[in-house]
Amino acid sequence: MSIKNEPWIEAFAEIGQLKARYCRLLDTKQWERLRGLFTEDCRFDGLGSAPSGCNVAEFIAGVSNRMAAAISVHHVHSLELALLDADHARGVWAMEDYVDWPDGYDVAEAPGQSGFRGYGHYEEEYKKIGAEWRIAFLRLTRLRIDAVPLTESKPKMGRCRATPEWL
Repeated sequence: MSIKNEPWIEAFAEIGQLKARYCRLLDTKQWERLRGLFTEDCRFDGLGSAPSGCNVAEFIAGVSNRMAAAISVHHVHSLELALLDADHARGVWAMEDYVDWPDGYDVAEAPGQSGFRGYGHYEEEYKKIGAEWRIAFLRLTRLRIDAVPLTESKPKMGRCRATPEWL
């Protein structure tokens, strides 16, 4: 698509901001604000914290329960975006995540380990509701998961915590 196509440029920027908020709100455990990033009928697939086909309420309940005690870092980059029409788009994000749980917390991705580093892609659909883009479908695909051994040093939280109302 031509770079002169202003609606595409605007959608690209706004959807990029939406996904950046998703990562920040997930990692800073702002569950109610995270809920606001999705359409009411959004569906999810490929997540360890919620079953495939689940709705927003099930996703938030699952992720907030699973990640409550974890230290997590989610990074996304290299957005490929297709603007389907003025109010619908599809995208693929390359992703990397790091998740570390407290001692004794066992999960399927890293049995007997303290956490994991994962690599893959988010495949998403977006819908514009009023003036704002929302995530209407989210699928996480994994290329690789590396367990974090129990012998690795436990991560420490940074000196300065995130400020939830900064933006």
